[in-house]
Amino acid sequence: MDLFGQVALVTGASRGLGRAFAQALAEQGVRVAITAREPDALIQTAAQLSSSPGQVLAFPADATDEQATLQVVAMVEAQLGPITLLINNAGQFRAFGSIGTVPPADWWREIEINLRGPFLYAHAVVPLMRTRHMGRIINIASGAGLATIPLASAYNVSKTALIRFSETLAQETAADGISVFAIHPGTVRTPMNAYVHDSPDVAQQAPPIQAWFQSLYAAGQDTPIEQAVMLIMRLAAGHADPLSGWYLSVNDDLDGLVHEQTTAPRSERRALRLQD
Repeated sequence: MDLFGQVALVTGASRGLGRAFAQALAEQGVRVAITAREPDALIQTAAQLSSSPGQVLAFPADATDEQATLQVVAMVEAQLGPITLLINNAGQFRAFGSIGTVPPADWWREIEINLRGPFLYAHAVVPLMRTRHMGRIINIASGAGLATIPLASAYNVSKTALIRFSETLAQETAADGISVFAIHPGTVRTPMNAYVHDSPDVAQQAPPIQAWFQSLYAAGQDTPIEQAVMLIMRLAAGHADPLSGWYLSVNDDLDGLVHEQTTAPRSERRALRLQD
């Protein structure tokens, strides 16, 4: 993949999917900025991923803090160069319980991390990408955004909204050389999902959700992280730019979808719509 010379900003990159995405990009010669809330873990990750001095830099920040996101983007541009790729990966899956029992502060915090964070980083980079007439934004959504999940309404609602946000952003930037995607990376064995699988709190607050994760893992039906990484890398390399605005799954035949879209375009094929 020809990614050399790109500059990527990856949120939630101290562990899990974000770390894996950053590592794969760095291995392809991309200059990578990683950000997350935990400074120690983030700095350690940057040191471990750097293949050459200054290739992977850490910028500790809270993705829900507007001033912090603006400062991160400004520092990345100053130290690494123009951002060509934004991966909004930072997310949370912890606000469990029925709508009548889940603590409102926990519910809203999850919405902020999963939705406000991607908005703030997109809000910061889009004007810069517009001036250069190039850029790609990948929002890590979820299959949870396509269905109703009782006892996990915050995650459910935030991922649905993130898919719609991605569609809107793609339409607003279609003439600016910017491609936008919302993706389902699969159910990968990340620290976030390990909490759902193992936590006594989840067992008490959302037993059907924990049982589903445990059954999936026991059957070996979880998604290998390499598949999620490959989807990200192909999107980053521009292999699916004709699908800008689409919701894409790790299980999709990407080449087939691109071929169909370029030969017989259907703008709403992978958009959120009510069905009669």
